Amino acid sequence: MKKHILERYRRDGEGKLVVDIAASKVSDLYDDFDKHAPFVKKELDYDLVEYLIDSVTELGRESFGVCFTFGSPIDNGLELRVQKSIKNYFGYLLETNRREVMKTLRSSVILLSLGALMLAVSIYLNLRFDLDDAVVEGVMAEGLVIAAWVSVWEGLAGVLLNLPPLLRTRRVYHRLSSTDLQFQTEA
Repeated sequence: MKKHILERYRRDGEGKLVVDIAASKVSDLYDDFDKHAPFVKKELDYDLVEYLIDSVTELGRESFGVCFTFGSPIDNGLELRVQKSIKNYFGYLLETNRREVMKTLRSSVILLSLGALMLAVSIYLNLRFDLDDAVVEGVMAEGLVIAAWVSVWEGLAGVLLNLPPLLRTRRVYHRLSSTDLQFQTEA
């Protein structure tokens, strides 16, 4: 990790990097859409979520914690609610990411299998029948080869190009759902 990026974060007593979040009150951490829902059921503020994701992505594999600083003291009950909210929210994102990973894998396997099947059929037809003299059949056989390679390419692209970013995002969500949270009051 580039040193100048890590220098933007302070380290705690254990040497872990700390992502600092300052808010005047606990309700600032939550979306204002539903003012009557309890904190545990409310969505976290979009800017907070983006900041946490960007910070953890920036930190790479470095160990970290998150420290919330509030303008006034909060009781243990609110601390537990915030901890539960963070864990639940990023746990939910982790689950939606898992579904997206499975969807990508499933479609890639289907496309690869379909492409391999079409390629096998094309090879069989080319070997079994003399397609050099039959124009229409030759064009269809070549079209099948092209469709097979497109299908194989799409399947490989799904695994090689689409899956790695999903897995990196998954790692960030996992780290955020299981991170240590600290709470303090502004001095």
